[in-house]
Amino acid sequence: MSPSPELAARIEAAQQAVLAQTELFHREFGRCQSQWKADGSRVTAVDLAISENIVAELRRQFPTDDYFSEELAHTGGPIPRRARFSWVLDPIDGTNNYAMGIAHCAISVGLLEEGRPTYGVVYDLARRKLIRGGPGLGVFDGDKPARVRPDAPGLEMLLGFHSPYDKKHANEAAELVRNFKIRGLGSSTLHLAYVAVGILGGTVDHNVRIWDIAAAVALCLGGGGEVRFLNGEQFPLQQFDLGMRRIFYVAGNAAVCARLQELVGPDSMIGG
Repeated sequence: MSPSPELAARIEAAQQAVLAQTELFHREFGRCQSQWKADGSRVTAVDLAISENIVAELRRQFPTDDYFSEELAHTGGPIPRRARFSWVLDPIDGTNNYAMGIAHCAISVGLLEEGRPTYGVVYDLARRKLIRGGPGLGVFDGDKPARVRPDAPGLEMLLGFHSPYDKKHANEAAELVRNFKIRGLGSSTLHLAYVAVGILGGTVDHNVRIWDIAAAVALCLGGGGEVRFLNGEQFPLQQFDLGMRRIFYVAGNAAVCARLQELVGPDSMIGG
């Protein structure tokens, strides 16, 4: 399927806008000073610079689009989506890793059309690769076409998973450990993007917001996978809220998603 001219122009602009930030991203890796925001998350000057630079470049080309970033100045409440095209940006997903010199971190730019994930652009610092794609458009890992792994769930499958934020759910987390090989990279964007390109077989997450996954959901769908939200559908996005509740989801091929739902939802760690 070929994208519309309006979509094609935005896809090209998004890739160029992200690539323009990679020199800064690499140069300050493990060196930049950081501070803690009111919500307990870490932020660096590089997060702010990348956010401002990407939004400024995209807004220059597409002034009527909506722009939402994790590093948006606090407005005191949700911001409604009004435009046909909207952008959801996480300038550095994995800021803790980035500040401490751990290479699993990414720049994430998601493009939504009428509130639905349409295209994602993710720059993977560790592998120095641009991951890009969307529903009906395929997904590319660098220059190579990629797909979600078709494998059935099993003990040898690699699963992206962070430890539970609420430790009372440790027993449910143990079920995942018993049934998969676990990888916790410290970046929800990369967990889901790696599912999209077949590096991981699936992922479970329980502590993300829309900016962490907007780009990677488009990638996963583009790679033939599924993303199942277990505490309410997230799309079409109607408003952007920095104070939104955590999102719980599983992702992978259909069989992997079904198995993950058996292990973690709806009355356990993910659905509780």
